[in-house]
Amino acid sequence: MNIFGTIARFFQDGGHFMYPIAVVLVIGVAIAIERYVYLTMVRAKNRSLWQQLEPMLQQGKFSQAAQVSSQSDSAIGQILSYGLARVQGARRRDDIEKAMEESLMGIVPKLEKRTHYLATFANLATLLGLLGTVIGLIAAFGAVATVNPAEKANLLSASISVAMNCTAFGLMTAVPLLVIHALLQTKTTELIDSLEMASVKFLNAITERRAEAGQAA
Repeated sequence: MNIFGTIARFFQDGGHFMYPIAVVLVIGVAIAIERYVYLTMVRAKNRSLWQQLEPMLQQGKFSQAAQVSSQSDSAIGQILSYGLARVQGARRRDDIEKAMEESLMGIVPKLEKRTHYLATFANLATLLGLLGTVIGLIAAFGAVATVNPAEKANLLSASISVAMNCTAFGLMTAVPLLVIHALLQTKTTELIDSLEMASVKFLNAITERRAEAGQAA
């Protein structure tokens, strides 16, 4: 109970700017949770589908792979569907590769969506904290101007202590948001790299199959 009382007193002493910082914190945490859950689900779906498709691609069962990928809503399924749809008609590897790159360009923005807001909110929380502290100090110096000189030192030190709460809360909000932003960016980059790697393996499988068919002919 003492901990909650301390937190409540700290929040109240920070002034009105504590409220917008709290709003920034809540929105940032909501975005972080949503992005983490989404990226985790995308990664799980991609891994599950790739485990099904990889043996088919190695065995040259492209029509079967196309059917499986078309029924999936995963990111890797969309990319491979674009490539598999052009296996028969495209004569060059570049044609298939361009189609898959086009699909990847549509998927990447979905993976990166809203993550950049976390860095913006971290900066916003820091600035709001500093602004709240500056305004608090201005009010503190204005208040002590008409006070008995014997009480000025005590009143000023207490007012400055209260004003610094705003900066402290802003930094306590900004630091976790920046850390989460970095973690989500790393997770997103790993996902994009895995999609690119799967595309390369798919193209290599097609090239090897065509080479084998040419040698057999």
